[in-house]
Amino acid sequence: MPMRLKDKIAIVTGGGTGIGEAICHKFAHEGAKLFIAGLPGDPVEDVAAAIVGHGGSAVSYLGDLSETDEAAACVALAVETYGRLDILINNAGVFIANAETDAYRIEDFDRTYKNNIRTAFLMTKFALPHLQKTRGNIVFTGSEAGFNGSPNFTPYGGSKGFLHAFAKGVALEQAAYGVRANCVCPGAIDTAWTRGADSPIPLTAQEGIGMGIPLGRRGTPEEMANIFAFLVSEEASYVTGALWLADGGVTPAKGLTNVPPSLREAPAGTLDLHHSHDGLRGKFVFRAPSTPKG
Repeated sequence: MPMRLKDKIAIVTGGGTGIGEAICHKFAHEGAKLFIAGLPGDPVEDVAAAIVGHGGSAVSYLGDLSETDEAAACVALAVETYGRLDILINNAGVFIANAETDAYRIEDFDRTYKNNIRTAFLMTKFALPHLQKTRGNIVFTGSEAGFNGSPNFTPYGGSKGFLHAFAKGVALEQAAYGVRANCVCPGAIDTAWTRGADSPIPLTAQEGIGMGIPLGRRGTPEEMANIFAFLVSEEASYVTGALWLADGGVTPAKGLTNVPPSLREAPAGTLDLHHSHDGLRGKFVFRAPSTPKG
């Protein structure tokens, strides 16, 4: 089977954990050369080393891409390393607070928008001149929360709604240069954000996540990576400005799932992933204390 991304050069932000790690491994499996970016403290170097160990090509970059100089340096170093740029995956983002809007701390709002919006804007801004030369493409990581809103996480859903509109605007604007832009919109994926003690979602609420999903379960990082790989490939050459929902049916759903337990198991997957649940390690998560209303 031919590799769909053979010798393509891709920057993946937030590439050390969760969906980002899976994207990196999937792209490497498809023949891409990776420039993997993430925050200091994220296992970005581990992911790059694993890809190299499997015979792929990957370079790591640690820095806060919401800072102008860091984002510019990331793009410049990727182009210097590989000679060009074909793909930008704007996957970096945070999900770090649980509070009703009146109790949502301003510093957590600022952290959310800095990491989820400013990073994507800066990386897009600096990557576009290079992507125009290669007729490359961009894929953003949105969320079903950007369609539906998210109680107790309202700024998170708002930040993803911005990315949805931003991706469509970039697609329309950059079509004149042959550059495509799309956005994958996951639902609840089996990462640190939806499972485990570090998640901003309380453990009791985590237990019922599958019941609100028509397919009856969380998605896997590898299932998301498969969509990203398709969208950046030539197989999706006529797809631009798309918001690609991958939420197990949550957005069009009108009730609880009726999927039998026998059909709720996630596929085994083939990628060698080790950091699916490390995305919140070393990051402060705010959970507002519950207060009675009335």
